[in-house]
Amino acid sequence: MTNPTPANTTADYFAPVNTQTWVNGRHNVRCVRVIQESWDVNTFCFMAQQPVMFFFKPGQFVTLELEINGQQVMRSYTISSSPSVPYSFSITVKRVPGGLVSNWLHDNMDVGVELAVHGPVGNFNCIDYPADKVLLLSGGVGITPLMSMTRWWFDTSADVDIAFVHSARSPRDLIYPRELDHMASRVNNLSIHTIVEHMHNGLAWHGYRGFLDEAKLMMMAPDFMEREIFCCGPAPYMKAVKALLKARGFDMSRYHEESFGATPDAVVEDALEMAEVAQAEAEAISTEDLMRVEFANYGRSIQVAPGETLHNAAAKLDLHIPKACGMGICGTCKVLVKEGETTMEHNGGITEEDVEAGYVLSCCTVANSDVVIEY
Repeated sequence: MTNPTPANTTADYFAPVNTQTWVNGRHNVRCVRVIQESWDVNTFCFMAQQPVMFFFKPGQFVTLELEINGQQVMRSYTISSSPSVPYSFSITVKRVPGGLVSNWLHDNMDVGVELAVHGPVGNFNCIDYPADKVLLLSGGVGITPLMSMTRWWFDTSADVDIAFVHSARSPRDLIYPRELDHMASRVNNLSIHTIVEHMHNGLAWHGYRGFLDEAKLMMMAPDFMEREIFCCGPAPYMKAVKALLKARGFDMSRYHEESFGATPDAVVEDALEMAEVAQAEAEAISTEDLMRVEFANYGRSIQVAPGETLHNAAAKLDLHIPKACGMGICGTCKVLVKEGETTMEHNGGITEEDVEAGYVLSCCTVANSDVVIEY
């Protein structure tokens, strides 16, 4: 038997792996797994074509770029997985009656499907607000960012006392119940408490029933006044939680909530009304007050009135800057300010590194002078 030649050495059978790190921006990924969490909730797992370490802060979100019925659609979803499992990330989506994107994902997203994602971004995370004791309050599919945080603390053996209180419509609507019970059985610093609004025929239930109130909260986390609180769920749920906490005199600087989602109708109506007011004001503004917004990569420019957003300026020129939320949350409408001064009032949709590099979110940024934009 002859000795193997250098060409037959073990190293030659393996291609080198050059792992990159995920940064905020647009990335192409493919679906690698679909997990049914409950009767109307699925988890979709994604990986990059080439190895990428998906580092993010637990609680942050991504924006999916999809084509549905021939139209580009952007929608933001919290990352439900933990950065402690870095070569993939997951989102958990509830099928919503009449929901364009949620239904499309449930019906069409399968292993092998490719798409683009933007992110990660978001101020709602457990890294920027470290604490020794936390209270996690979730309603329905709002459990996803809090699950990401819990998985992170569990996987990293963090010395954090965690009280997790989840509210669901019925026992069949519970998400991640077995995994949460498993984690709680392995460590002594995680307590899980679940409340269901009503029972479902054929399903036994021995836990809390009804809605979260002060009496139940005192039984589940009697020291909640001493904890950092993270909350996510439907708007009425979070409104009730805040009212409860304020009534008890809780320090609301230690309360954090996730509030992104589909733009509420009221916000759309307010935006339309503001646009009409802006138009009327613009007609009364002298030309000396107008500022020029130039889009360098298109060689086009337009004059805008004070307070008019960069996104609105682009729309007037029929230039399409992708946008999902319109409130400075999703991070989709990011553009680069090459010249000039601007003011941005965002809601967590952009990183400090991007801001330092000159990027802004066009939906919530106004020009303070003549500006040159690139996107």
